[in-house]
Amino acid sequence: MKKISEDLLLIDKLVEKAQIAQQKYESNGSQKKFDTASQAVAWALMEPTNNRLLSELAVSETGLGNVEDKVIKNHNKTLGLMRDLQQQKTFGHISDEPSKGLSTYLRPKGVIAAVIPSTNPVATPMNNIINSIKTGNAIILAPSPKGAKPLSELLEKIYLQFNKIGMDTNLIQMIPNPPSKLKTERLMQLADLVIVTGSRSNVHAGYSSGTPAIGVGVGNVVTIVDETADIKDASEKIAKSKIFDNATSCSSENSIVAVEGVYKKLIESLSKEGGMLLNSKQTALLEQTHWQKGKMTSTLLSKDMPRVLSELNLEESAPTGCKFLIVPQSKTGPDHPLSGEKMALFISIYKVEDFKSALDKAIEIQSYQGAGHSIGIHTSQDRRSHRIALLAKTCRIIVNQAHCFATGGFFNNGSPFSLSMGCGSWGGNSIDDNLNWEHFVNRVKIVRIIPQNKPKLSEIFSDYWKIYGK
Repeated sequence: MKKISEDLLLIDKLVEKAQIAQQKYESNGSQKKFDTASQAVAWALMEPTNNRLLSELAVSETGLGNVEDKVIKNHNKTLGLMRDLQQQKTFGHISDEPSKGLSTYLRPKGVIAAVIPSTNPVATPMNNIINSIKTGNAIILAPSPKGAKPLSELLEKIYLQFNKIGMDTNLIQMIPNPPSKLKTERLMQLADLVIVTGSRSNVHAGYSSGTPAIGVGVGNVVTIVDETADIKDASEKIAKSKIFDNATSCSSENSIVAVEGVYKKLIESLSKEGGMLLNSKQTALLEQTHWQKGKMTSTLLSKDMPRVLSELNLEESAPTGCKFLIVPQSKTGPDHPLSGEKMALFISIYKVEDFKSALDKAIEIQSYQGAGHSIGIHTSQDRRSHRIALLAKTCRIIVNQAHCFATGGFFNNGSPFSLSMGCGSWGGNSIDDNLNWEHFVNRVKIVRIIPQNKPKLSEIFSDYWKIYGK
């Protein structure tokens, strides 16, 4: 009990320091000050030497992903977020609506608690920190045990930048090492807002903390390739997305549903991009290796391809330049784990008769896992994306793009740059869009008297009365 009370006391003191720093930051705050602070935070990672060092540390500590892709991810995600925020007013008076008698102000939430996954131990906290600082909040981060060292190093880089501009480093803290469930739970209870990116259990803990919480859902992206698709373009984008950072992203394609007319051509095209089609025996071994007793193992999890081939005894049979594995499937659900999220360098593929069957299969897969997150489609018929929007329980339809880049916002689409995708009620989440700065503020309304606008009953019900009577 003594150890437990000491751990809780440490978190209490951490939150108290954050509260004091945040109150001072807000009371002396201005948009210019918040903008400068967010620039300082962003440069701490985007400075090329820092980015590489932190990327190397992330891979060596977690054993997930690869350094070169993490360098790119850290750079692009941070640059894109700063682009989104550059001209954005996030504090104070933002609008007046004279006809409604309303004025709107933005205020910080207070102290943010952010739970960070091991898959993105640098890029995800950076996103949360920038959004928090830009909006006048303080933030305390709770990393996974393997992500603690990279995060600690990131904060040291940020503190160096904060010292340059005279900013209080207590605005950005992390729970003391070693991280623990107990410390994280205490932090969530004391914070003003909880942000959870990671496992379903962590999201549930966030929602159960008694503090307002934003959690995000499971990925398990399905991409449809229909008979009108540019197969070469689709294959290039799917392959590039699948292999990026060894599939650590929740937005990496996990399954392809291909219309029968292009199935064979798609397999051939994916093979040219480095895909290896597995037979039934090889598929069985992969399934037994990646899942045991219904749970995903770490054997293949976000590992480099040579390691994957070695674990599956495919070193001699794999073609030169093999980059990912292609696993034919037909069934879905808990008894068929290959229809679920993988976070490894292999992808399932399903053959169906037509687009209707493809959409049915995609819905079937995400009804098992990934509801609310996103569905991709490669097509030349835009109306099919509208069909998906009306029928599938998904919050994003990514059209003719490399999914893992596009879902969290990219320079050639209009989604906000983010590493946390809300999945709405379908995914058990409180938000249905990409986590962004708007989730880090409270809106204050000044409400004034205006001329009364009270309609007559006939103005509301006349059409109804004509048909159904009074």
